[in-house]
Amino acid sequence: MRKIFSAILVLNISVLACSFANLATPQQVTPAAIMTIVTTTIEATTDAPTATPSPTILPSETLPPSPSPTASLTPTVTYTPGPSATPTFTFPSVTVNQQAHCRYGPNIAYLHAADLYAGDTGTVRGRYQPNISKWLFVKFDKLDYFCWVAPSVVDVVGDITTIKTTLVVLPGPSELYKPPQNVLAVRNGNKVTITWDMVPMTKDDDRGYFLDIFVCQGKAYLWYPVALDNREKVSFTIKDEAGCPALSGGNLYAVEKHGYTKPVEIKWPKPITK
Repeated sequence: MRKIFSAILVLNISVLACSFANLATPQQVTPAAIMTIVTTTIEATTDAPTATPSPTILPSETLPPSPSPTASLTPTVTYTPGPSATPTFTFPSVTVNQQAHCRYGPNIAYLHAADLYAGDTGTVRGRYQPNISKWLFVKFDKLDYFCWVAPSVVDVVGDITTIKTTLVVLPGPSELYKPPQNVLAVRNGNKVTITWDMVPMTKDDDRGYFLDIFVCQGKAYLWYPVALDNREKVSFTIKDEAGCPALSGGNLYAVEKHGYTKPVEIKWPKPITK
């Protein structure tokens, strides 16, 4: 820096000297003037201090705003009603009022199922079609099975019309004996005679035959359950007329003490119409 200053000073003095020599009218230059010029030149050429660079302000890192804490909602307790209590159905009750039979079907033509005595109790679990039979399907407390009883031999407490009708389910089919063979029905006017071959069975097992038939009499469609008490009775005749909307007909079974054979359908002859 000092070398540069000295060089500039010498250069300025030389310039001044040349200037003085070229003036038409010489002017006296005082040392003060020279010093003023020199000083001015020096001040003009002196290096200004290097400006300290201002720090560059970098943009601050923009941070994503912190999410405001979400208020925790306390769940509302919704009342869920419990299942409604299902009313318990009460079966009508029965008490036997005299000694009687309980049977495997809703008529005295069916096999005996159990002996009943006055005071026996039970509940009604079913009934037959009321326009055909009024018998009741009962579970007696002393028995582990169900059977049918005539309404006249029991006292009923409760409404039996709330009980559904029930189909008859016969015990069997027999594993010991075959159904009757060569079953034939022949009409003679208003009479129909059904015949079949005898089913051989022991005397101890023999309970005859059972006919489950519907016929028309006086324009009324009637149910005729018929029991023949031994195996030698191999025919049965019944009145059957025209005039009913439903067809007559039915089934024939051989019966032994354990139950019934498979049924044989009776091919019923058509009624005579005038």
